[in-house]
Amino acid sequence: MQRRWKAKNGAPSPDAPPLVVAAKEKNALVISALDRKATALGLSVGQPLANARAMLPVLKAVTANEPADVKLLGRIADWCERFTPFVSPDPPRGLLLDVTGATHLFGGEQAMLDRLRAGLAAQGFAVRGALAGTVLAARALARFRDGTVVPPGEEENAIEKLPIDALNLDPVTTHAFRRAGLKTIGQAAGRKRSELNARFGARLVYMIDAALARAESPISPRRPLPDYRAERNFAEPVATEELIRSTLTSLAASLGDVLEKRGEGARLLEAEFYRADGQVRRIAVETGSPIRDPKIVGRLFREKLDALIDPLDPGFGFDLIRLCATRAERAEMADADFDADLNAKREIRFLIDRLAARFGSQRILAFQPNDTHIPECAFAAVPAQYAEQTKIEWQKIRRAKEAPRRPLRLLEKPEPMSLLRAVPGSKAAHMCWRSAQRTLTHSEGPERIAMEWWRYQESPPARDYHRIEDTDGRRFWIFRDTVTSQWRVHGACA
Repeated sequence: MQRRWKAKNGAPSPDAPPLVVAAKEKNALVISALDRKATALGLSVGQPLANARAMLPVLKAVTANEPADVKLLGRIADWCERFTPFVSPDPPRGLLLDVTGATHLFGGEQAMLDRLRAGLAAQGFAVRGALAGTVLAARALARFRDGTVVPPGEEENAIEKLPIDALNLDPVTTHAFRRAGLKTIGQAAGRKRSELNARFGARLVYMIDAALARAESPISPRRPLPDYRAERNFAEPVATEELIRSTLTSLAASLGDVLEKRGEGARLLEAEFYRADGQVRRIAVETGSPIRDPKIVGRLFREKLDALIDPLDPGFGFDLIRLCATRAERAEMADADFDADLNAKREIRFLIDRLAARFGSQRILAFQPNDTHIPECAFAAVPAQYAEQTKIEWQKIRRAKEAPRRPLRLLEKPEPMSLLRAVPGSKAAHMCWRSAQRTLTHSEGPERIAMEWWRYQESPPARDYHRIEDTDGRRFWIFRDTVTSQWRVHGACA
């Protein structure tokens, strides 16, 4: 919150009054955050704003903006994903990172913690952090022993001398511990579990055990973990479009080797671009079938990058590019025969993926038949990438050298029309549709289509369809409602 306020109003001068952030809790304004000057003058988080103003009349208070704080915390979490994909928010202003198996990539645990803290500090944040084997131990050490790295199995020795406030309990429970003479976590952990459970409840007992690594406390990552991933760090940030695209292709090759060994292919690929200033950009590409060819992956991302409304802005450059196979599936090898044109099918699938990457999967549709004889329900338009082979086949109802029995285009909704008898002196009938009158020269029908009564509580009326043609050669498909005798146009052939 303070960083957002400083970014908007500029850094405060040395003579500026203390700054606090006030949030509403139980119909009262309390301090939710404060700067170093306010802390040095005796103010604290959770203190009523009225009491703080009585102590410091020159105090400057700003209203908390919780949605903006959550959004900012999400941006920080995005930046932290360069270290590990296991990032979980710890509201209101904390993050939990599971770095198991990743510290050696950054020179060890202490080097990784120092790099993370230095990177956030360079972006203007006041950051405190610690590394331990349990969530609660790391949280407690971050608050009271910033920069601590606890060796495996030493959590109990590291936090036993910390004050009970390190567990971040509610004020009533913390006060009760102090009245009982239990001022440190070690003193509380030395009491019998039955005594603690009877007075404070099972949740507090679990928190103490979890902090001492006697119970498990896993974290839930904020984003689904990818099935496979490949990444490249750059000593100097890169900004050229050619180098970015070549990096994606090389990462696709590395990812393809892993997928090939496991007999799988990617259906959803996501490229992550980490800028040097902390901004993160993600671009996803979806495919209709499992793929692992780096050339195809590179082509799809080129189509996606070229079609972006908000172009990829490298800023001062990207220092990390990561390619993730978010969803992978088994890639079955197709059996070739003399009648199947596998190359043509592969090219069609590739074309669909390219068009979907450029225009969106919901705009590239394929028609599939439905098991019904109702005209407007006889087909379904589904995204071509998700279209699968169905057991239902299209029925051929047109004989050789016969005019089409169905229109080339159905109207989204049948439109009303009026059919006029022949005017005096003429044998031709007339139709009036969309404020235009047409002279009819030919008519075929009726063809009765009954509705599917078993699908409805009240069966819709049957329809008598006719194929008609006007003097200009336009053909229409019209029907008459057998109950209301209302004529409607349902489609046009030309």
